[in-house]
Amino acid sequence: MDAIVTVAAVPAAFAVLWALLRSPLGTRLVAAPTGERWNERPTPTFGGVGIFAGFMAAVLLALATGAVEWSGELGGILGGVTLLFAAGLVDDLRHLSPLAKLAAQIGAAAVVLASGLEVEIVGNTVLAWAIGLLWLVGITNAFNLLDNMDGLAATLAVIACAYFAVDSVTEHDNETVLVLSLALGLACVGYLPFNLRPGRPAAVIMGDSGSQVLGFGLASLALASSWTVAGTTFATVLLPLLILAVPILDTTLVTLVRLAQRRPVTQGGRDHSSHRLVYYGLSESKAVLLLAVVASALGATALAYNVLDNARLTAIGVLLTFVLLVQFGSFLSDLEERSRAGVETAEPSLWRALVFEPRRLVEVVSDFVVICSSFLAAYLLVEGGTGSEFERSVFLSALPILLATRYSLLVALGVYRRVWRYATARDVVPIAVACLASAAVAYAILRALRPIGSFSGEVFVVDAVLCTLVVGASRLTLRLLPEARALRQNGRRVLIVGAGHAGRGLARELRERHEARVVGFLDDNPRVRRRRIQGISVLGALDETPRAIAGARADEVLVTIPDASQERLDAVVRAAEAAGVPCRIVRRRTEFSAPEPAEAILP
Repeated sequence: MDAIVTVAAVPAAFAVLWALLRSPLGTRLVAAPTGERWNERPTPTFGGVGIFAGFMAAVLLALATGAVEWSGELGGILGGVTLLFAAGLVDDLRHLSPLAKLAAQIGAAAVVLASGLEVEIVGNTVLAWAIGLLWLVGITNAFNLLDNMDGLAATLAVIACAYFAVDSVTEHDNETVLVLSLALGLACVGYLPFNLRPGRPAAVIMGDSGSQVLGFGLASLALASSWTVAGTTFATVLLPLLILAVPILDTTLVTLVRLAQRRPVTQGGRDHSSHRLVYYGLSESKAVLLLAVVASALGATALAYNVLDNARLTAIGVLLTFVLLVQFGSFLSDLEERSRAGVETAEPSLWRALVFEPRRLVEVVSDFVVICSSFLAAYLLVEGGTGSEFERSVFLSALPILLATRYSLLVALGVYRRVWRYATARDVVPIAVACLASAAVAYAILRALRPIGSFSGEVFVVDAVLCTLVVGASRLTLRLLPEARALRQNGRRVLIVGAGHAGRGLARELRERHEARVVGFLDDNPRVRRRRIQGISVLGALDETPRAIAGARADEVLVTIPDASQERLDAVVRAAEAAGVPCRIVRRRTEFSAPEPAEAILP
């Protein structure tokens, strides 16, 4: 195989870094410890120089030996990578502003797109350019943010390059992608011995000159491989997304958290996936290894989808992938909060926490069934039957897209982080937003990817309504089932005397603790008579206690208004005695103690 010459990237990168470390630059171009990385001592930041040198040496050797032919697309990628390497090196030396870095990234993206490398899976030129710019700039920044722990960005880049190389040989034959992916991945291999040194601090870090080269190079490989092939399928679109899923997930998580906390997204911090795993108790090397395993598994599924090229199997794969990503993302989002709260966690339960959480697993799987069923029902209703063969093919193409977009929005809007045991009707709002927005986005993606002919867009509208109703109902059911199960196990029926603050609080506590079923209130206030409070009826006044006990079949009477007149309380007690049910007076008192000196209240 002619592409074997790209192995020159390893010694080239290694030799450049070895020489730089022994030159005056080894003590001049250094990064002081900051809150963005874990390094505790000044570390040289010219790792990107070695990566870029190894990458360019391998590509130029491949051109010289005829392993790859020169093309406009190849020139565009090399030009964009060179531009971002230069901008990153200046940033490492003098610290560019975020706007200046963004301008350089957009410029590099424009060079690539102008060279003829376009998102050909989309027919509209303007839309294709917009997607291309967003993708190139987004992945570049994703790797820039990901470079926050020794060995992490380079390791994930090696894995991604390996998958792009395999795809270029097996599914989407492309010599340019093969040479570029091998050159970039092997350049990282030459860099890693200086950066990933278990038990020892890194000798060098890549800096922006390296992280931007990696991110932009990998984003360009996606454009040059599966996104430029004819006969696009959903598996083709999915390939780069899954290969680069870990950087995308990390960037999305960090962005959402920082926006929620009203912090600048461009500001560094220790809130990345790798940091959260260290908060959990993993060492840095184990955190990198875990993220590498996740990236490898996702990349393998992406290749499998392309090899099998089966829409139904891809839909099931999307389900399994999103189940794991939801588990992983939710787990990561909880780790920093646990660390701040001082909650200790044990490393042996890591895999159980990541892979198996019954409540969330049930929610995600049930949502898969609901999404598929509602979309099928909407299709049958709008089309008035199964439709033509062409319409059925459009339906099968649209279903995986709808699954991916709907799951993404459900995760982004925090649906899977809610504890539905305490849900109210207001909590269904994010479900409605996710269903409506995902229907619109999925329809737009479908129109961009393929002709849909007579397939009606009303299918997506009806689906959004049906899915909102069914998913919302399923969540409220998740809330009611534990209560119903608890009531079957503990059928004690309680009548509460007093519908004020104390009575309502007691009713809420009994409901949440599943200790008993409150069958009604009694209260002398005429404004609440015969009304419902917290879904519980006010059956009458205190003098109606005998009738209320018999009508509600109460097993116990709890009095929450001990300040009522003795005559009224005696009447309630006598009625309970006559009915043969116990009667208790519940007294609640809140005491506020005077402030004490700080040393007196410390544990």
